[in-house]
Amino acid sequence: MGPPGAGKGTQAAFIKEYYNIPHISTGDMFREAMRNETKVGIEAKKYIDKGMLVPDSVTNALVKERLSQADCKKGFLLDGFPRNIPQAEALDQIFKDLNIKLDAVINIDVDFSVLVDRVVGRRVCPKCGASYHITNLKPKKDGICDVCGSELIQRKDDTEETIKTRLDVYSNQTKPLLDYYKKQNLVKTINGVGDVNAIFEDIKNSVGGN
Repeated sequence: MGPPGAGKGTQAAFIKEYYNIPHISTGDMFREAMRNETKVGIEAKKYIDKGMLVPDSVTNALVKERLSQADCKKGFLLDGFPRNIPQAEALDQIFKDLNIKLDAVINIDVDFSVLVDRVVGRRVCPKCGASYHITNLKPKKDGICDVCGSELIQRKDDTEETIKTRLDVYSNQTKPLLDYYKKQNLVKTINGVGDVNAIFEDIKNSVGGN
């Protein structure tokens, strides 16, 4: 968890590699659906382009289908879901149906004043999903993905106007999730400002295991 631009995608990549578990990003799943112009993708695009949340019924069905797959049997990381209380309650039911126990909620905490510059400078690989920044996390070759060599892009929703809308949505709808999961004693809050490797060390120390 954490506001848009807090570094969830970057840390998710570290977590995926270290713990050898699938990284399940609803954002990536929807972007793939939009690229393929599926019915769900077209519907989701209307909301995502405006910085708004996709309707829960669509997202919930997508997540349950993904968590049912074989590669999730030994664990997984959810990135970008749940984003509100109804989604969290739906996820509790999904976990119950699939006999899954939630181990921890990682909350990456970054002040909003830092986030606008961070998001506007973000660049991503459209092929493999790797994430970079024009000043904080540069690729080895300018504009080219280190992982697969594809040309990096700026997402259409990574604009100043859209990020401010997304931060408003986060404050109103997603932030209450912290209280929801704190009541279950699951929240691990991590300072998201600083060196990305040091932040990951904090995550490992907080979560433990391998």
